[in-house]
Amino acid sequence: MRTDGHRRSDNFEDRGSGAGGAVGAGLGAGVLFAIIRRIGIRGTLIAIVALAGIYFFNPFGIRDAVFGALFGGVPGQTQTTSTGEGGTVCDSSPGATQACDFSRVVLASTEDVWGAQFQQGRLPNYGAQAGNYQAPTLVVYAGGVQTEGCGGASSEVGPFYCPGDRKLYIDPSFYQVMETRLQAAGDFAQAYVVAHEVGHHVQNLIGATQMQVRGESANETSVRVELQADCFAGVWGHTAQASLQIDEADLREALNAAHQIGDDTLTQGRADESQFTHGSSAQRMRWFRRGFDSGDARQCDTFNVPGNQL
Repeated sequence: MRTDGHRRSDNFEDRGSGAGGAVGAGLGAGVLFAIIRRIGIRGTLIAIVALAGIYFFNPFGIRDAVFGALFGGVPGQTQTTSTGEGGTVCDSSPGATQACDFSRVVLASTEDVWGAQFQQGRLPNYGAQAGNYQAPTLVVYAGGVQTEGCGGASSEVGPFYCPGDRKLYIDPSFYQVMETRLQAAGDFAQAYVVAHEVGHHVQNLIGATQMQVRGESANETSVRVELQADCFAGVWGHTAQASLQIDEADLREALNAAHQIGDDTLTQGRADESQFTHGSSAQRMRWFRRGFDSGDARQCDTFNVPGNQL
């Protein structure tokens, strides 16, 4: 994958290296245990995510808070982040500078791809008048951030999209986390992160986030939402192949990332399929590949596929 010589998006906001603060999990241990007993571990995750109104690429921070409550952690404890005073996140280190620049190139590419897709009407139809594509803003921060539409969040939750302010949020250090903690290294794996969150933005614009399949649980709906965002990320990758020189090695990086963040892989078998909120590794890989192979967002209509065919 080549990003040199490409346009950088101007829809970018650096919150500065002093943007961190106190970010609380918001649930006391007693309350969290009561919720877990009623709806299970993964049910607790989707409830927290739904209440927050945000869409996570990989909610391992919330997952770890729940597992911490079960296996000795302290949920509800306020996490204090310290990122220094003044300056910008992107100038804080050479690695952060590179991560910010890379993210801006990927974001600019998604703007080009989705601008064309919206103009051509190549989108799933959920009854909303999508109109022209309205690009989201990418916000970078360090440690913790206060959003305009979804409250506060810690870097531990991973990258996320807030529909309330139509912004993507990412701590650039997450790219290193992908390599060391998630075993998902590579620049195209990192690009997949940005493209997935942009996929949630596309869902917001076309009304997909309001969809509910009759008779399904909130967990099952969440899986459909996340798999569609994966498919949309694949559509971007397909369309950007030539301009960014995306090759088979890059594709393997993205598929590995999709595998590593599957619910079955993340939970190491501690949750059954009914508790999944993001989909299994096989599902995430399959839907990303479906978008990548077709380049057609209309092939990403996860809401009109029987659950046993997702």
